[in-house]
Amino acid sequence: MDPVPAQDPESVAGCDVRGALARQRAQARAIRDLTKVIDCNIEIHRHPHAKREGR
Repeated sequence: MDPVPAQDPESVAGCDVRGALARQRAQARAIRDLTKVIDCNIEIHRHPHAKREGR
């Protein structure tokens, strides 16, 4: 199982899924729904993208 990200994972340019999750996370944070914030962070973290070279 993946650990919970310590910091908010960032969106990837051009990824609609991560962009939508980042917007949902911002809305959840605005209403102090920290459970939803964590859920969004996990989904962003787990969303597949090819690894960049050198990472």
